[in-house]
Amino acid sequence: MLNSLSGRFLILTTVFVMIAEILIFVPSVARFREDYLLLRLERAQIASLTLLANDMIDEELEEELLANAQVFNVVLRRDEVRQLVLSSPIPAPISKTVDLRMQTPWTLIRDALQRMLSSEEEVIRVIGTPSRDAGLLIEVTMETDDLRAQMIDYGLRILALSAFISVITAGLLFFAVRALLVRPIKGVVGAMKSYALAPEDARRIITPTATVTELREAEEALAMMQQDLTGALRQKERLAQLGGAVSKISHDLRNILTSAQLFTDRLEISEDPTVKRMAPKLVGSITRAVNLCESTLAFGRVDEPPPRLARVSLAEIVGDVFDGERLAAGEAEGSFAEDVPASLMVRVDGEQLYRVLSNLVRNARQAIEATGEAGEILVAASEDDDAWWITVTDTGPGLPAKTQEHLFQPFHAGTSKGGSGLGLAIAAELVRGHGGRLDLRRTGPEGTEFAVWLPKADAALPDAAE
Repeated sequence: MLNSLSGRFLILTTVFVMIAEILIFVPSVARFREDYLLLRLERAQIASLTLLANDMIDEELEEELLANAQVFNVVLRRDEVRQLVLSSPIPAPISKTVDLRMQTPWTLIRDALQRMLSSEEEVIRVIGTPSRDAGLLIEVTMETDDLRAQMIDYGLRILALSAFISVITAGLLFFAVRALLVRPIKGVVGAMKSYALAPEDARRIITPTATVTELREAEEALAMMQQDLTGALRQKERLAQLGGAVSKISHDLRNILTSAQLFTDRLEISEDPTVKRMAPKLVGSITRAVNLCESTLAFGRVDEPPPRLARVSLAEIVGDVFDGERLAAGEAEGSFAEDVPASLMVRVDGEQLYRVLSNLVRNARQAIEATGEAGEILVAASEDDDAWWITVTDTGPGLPAKTQEHLFQPFHAGTSKGGSGLGLAIAAELVRGHGGRLDLRRTGPEGTEFAVWLPKADAALPDAAE
């Protein structure tokens, strides 16, 4: 109850109403005290009129008049003459004088609070202006015990009334908030839970019905998000089905092409000039088709194992990559260079890092071979306190602008003619598995440079290569 929105609103409403009532209570008590003292002055003035009408009254009547006015004596000043009109013995010395002619609101509030908090009985002198212009000044002497008792009684009645008003107000606001806010919010929450059970079911998408502007906007935003998510899930399901079909087709096609590749080996020994001329092209076409099928199957495996981290020599990995690429290059012109300290040890999965570097170096070699000119591929490495840096630089023609737009996305145009567009996507995924990042630093007519950033800490980066 207390943790709910309506419960907390109920408590806050009660507290704020009580604070407002307290702010009203303080000046109300001060006003009550002032009215009480003015009433004593007015009664004393009425009692003094009896003496003014008859110069001589007996002591019993004088005591009765003073008792009715609840004062000990009455002093009037008329025509600049100060006259003790009524008097009786004062039980204690006068401790304080209250001049109602010079009271400010703050003074009235201060004196009222002091009187309520003080339990000591005192005798005070009260000075005021007679009503109806019946003189210049009237002064009485009185006790404070009855004044304090009536102030406390008045205050308790005010507090009780304030509490009653607070409860009624808070209750009305509680039910209003539940009807106008809490119930619609619960409806939105219920719609979200229902949608979460079956997000593919379009019937579970919320229909905006709220009349409150803010809730209506929230429902419309939720409905739009649910529609987008349902569409994305349907598209994902279709893509998953399509991916499964492509994997099956690629698997069967790879087997067929492998058989065809075996038959083409026989064609190379034929003495027919036409066959000799066409056989290499046929072998190359079949080989590219087999590579495409194998790349597609490799990318389709979602169970790529996590990297097995170990301390390995980066120079040895780079050397193995260069050995393989030199064999693939054959008689093609080009050179391979490395700037990797022999003592540099990196904490990676050696096999996966080999695949990353092999992909980058192969792309660079193929880009240089496509130009028909000599070029150079340089692999350099360095480290700092936080990470290892590996760069692969070539002197090739650079990447086309269209290729750069979708560089790390699968099945887009590859970096080389006839490529599947999977190599860099797989390389970036393997680097992300190490918590690192694969970036294209620069590309242009002067060449291309890729950088692999591998952190030394175990935490993975949220902004790894996209």
